[in-house]
Amino acid sequence: MKKKRLLKPLFIFAGSVALSIFGLYAQQGTNQYIPLSPQQTVGSGIFWPNGQMLPHFATPATQLDGFDLKKAKLQPEEKTMILCLQGIVNKKQPRIFLFDHSGEGKEKWPRLLNLSIREFEPTEYLKLVEKYKDELKGVILYDRTKSDHYLNLASTVAGLEEAIPVSLQLYDRLKLQGILLPVLEDFTKLPYTKSTEIYEYMFQNYWNKCTHRLLVSLPPQRGFVRDMAIAAGTAIVWLDPRVWGENTVLRKFLKTMKSGESIITGWYAEERSGIGLAAEYGLSTIPSDFYENATVYAGMQQQIKYPEVPKMPELENKIYLAIYLSDGDNVQYCQHAMSELWDKAGRGSIPINWTISPGLVDFGPGLLNHYYSTATPNDFFASGPSGMGYSLIYDAHNYLWNATSGTDFTPYAKLTQQYLEKSGLRVITIWDEVNQEQMAAYAHNCRYLYGLTQQDWEFHPYKVPTYIQDHRLAFVPNLPCYASGVDVIYSFWKDTIAGFDGSKPIFLSAQGESWKMGPDNIVALKKRLEELSPGNIVICRGDHFFNLHSQANYLPFNLTLSPKMKITSSNATTKVKTAADGTPCEGHMWISKEKGNEAWIQFDFKDEYLINRYVVRHAGNAGMMKQLNTRSFTMEVSRDGKKWTRVDSQMNNTASVTDVDITPVQGRYVRLQIQDAGEDGIARIGDVEIYGSILGN
Repeated sequence: MKKKRLLKPLFIFAGSVALSIFGLYAQQGTNQYIPLSPQQTVGSGIFWPNGQMLPHFATPATQLDGFDLKKAKLQPEEKTMILCLQGIVNKKQPRIFLFDHSGEGKEKWPRLLNLSIREFEPTEYLKLVEKYKDELKGVILYDRTKSDHYLNLASTVAGLEEAIPVSLQLYDRLKLQGILLPVLEDFTKLPYTKSTEIYEYMFQNYWNKCTHRLLVSLPPQRGFVRDMAIAAGTAIVWLDPRVWGENTVLRKFLKTMKSGESIITGWYAEERSGIGLAAEYGLSTIPSDFYENATVYAGMQQQIKYPEVPKMPELENKIYLAIYLSDGDNVQYCQHAMSELWDKAGRGSIPINWTISPGLVDFGPGLLNHYYSTATPNDFFASGPSGMGYSLIYDAHNYLWNATSGTDFTPYAKLTQQYLEKSGLRVITIWDEVNQEQMAAYAHNCRYLYGLTQQDWEFHPYKVPTYIQDHRLAFVPNLPCYASGVDVIYSFWKDTIAGFDGSKPIFLSAQGESWKMGPDNIVALKKRLEELSPGNIVICRGDHFFNLHSQANYLPFNLTLSPKMKITSSNATTKVKTAADGTPCEGHMWISKEKGNEAWIQFDFKDEYLINRYVVRHAGNAGMMKQLNTRSFTMEVSRDGKKWTRVDSQMNNTASVTDVDITPVQGRYVRLQIQDAGEDGIARIGDVEIYGSILGN
């Protein structure tokens, strides 16, 4: 079972968010700001347009007020009050930073992200409240002696009322400090003692006032993402799906949320029952119950800068092995444990597939960009299960389908595609398996994917096979999955590797617990495997693995990943390789000022392939203005570089991504010819992908 405990606006169409004396503005391109519409703002410093899972906050203050919750050793009532204060204050502009878990070191992320923090003394928590008392409308009174769940009820209402939740004793202390706030709601007289009664009361009286785009599932005494819940105006609940009465109440919340538009953060009393229940309603969960300072990190620059993608090795008759590290769906893992693993010896010397959450685009773009900016060519990032947020489609441990219909699954697949593109993730690790309809939903709606892995827990009398959907998308089993160490992976594959005869390539995928293995262990594993079959082991990045797998099986693959490919172009102000380096970011964009029909990019793949698809990512895909997208262009194919056949033509294009299936045509050369570059006449191409299969089958 998985171990969770230890540990701009939507960037496709906008840039960063800035808070100015004139209000909230969205940046489109360099130094160009436009006012945000009222529907896109929540409070004075939140930007939350439709299609964006979590709100984006204003840029953090130049200096933040810091407070160490762990060092202060506050009581649950005091800690909850401070966390709610953080949510209310940071809703306008992030100004409070709280230290709590920080296994990686409390100063690490602030240092990496250039946050300046002035820390209050541990005994000064009431002074923090006093500083921001004028931004509070009052207090919400509650009596925790009846039930800890009143912490969640009072927090939820505090977020709606821009207040802080306090016990009677804490309220008296505030008054002694001179912090005089009116009582907006008094829950001390409520008779409820059971969690079901308290959350039923919340549902009946306050859920309709909360946003239904987000639900936070969090134990009453736990803090962390409470600040996000407060700022977003959502409900905080803690109900155990294994208990029928609690399950019934939780379903009331879930059934009023919408698949593909709503999400859950936090965690559950038990993993598979909680994730599974959410999956029944087409909802996914971003595990985050130990994620700190969400309202600060969600104010970082949201333009994600993908790392450049290296060319894949040439296909040979060898053993290709992809090794994935868990638990990247978990943003607290990305913030804490992965941060520690990232600094260990051995990283960069061998390909490792790091699972990471696409939700970091909203939750912590600065964290995601740190990993991307410090990645080596051997560091590949894949989405944790099973896309945008953890969704347990099939529970192999309990033999239970939580989501059955491909139609009902489609909104989640569409949401996943959106966040795969935003985060630059081309591979998904699925927990546990999917049926044929869901494979079709992935293939149809997640065209950004190169492939997916499935968990084979070996509970079947057979091994989960590799599936190919729509003659293009591979679903490969992880064998073993969630291995407790490299010894498990070695033992599982040693006979297969020792018996390899070199007659054709074979492809093996495995997954290991990041809690029990790291880069140094994988380096040692490769040496042991090499002894079984010297010269035949190729440890692979996930994108290379799936493209080589497709190539070997006569399926279309991304030809621009070929090491033999040569690119030429018309005169450009940037290097020609940027036209197909795997990242559409502004710093990796091909730019040409040639006019009319004179701007072009040509690809020579050295061998002939059956070309069937192309993808062009324009300026808007890099967060620039859509008006700069290439308007009119043609795609041509040639066998000899002299005689060209036009295979597609686009006129008056406004889309930021052009993804077209063409009638398969044989060719060695492909040329993108630009007729109308866009509003300012400058051609900008973020990235080009050409898909084709090898001839002969």
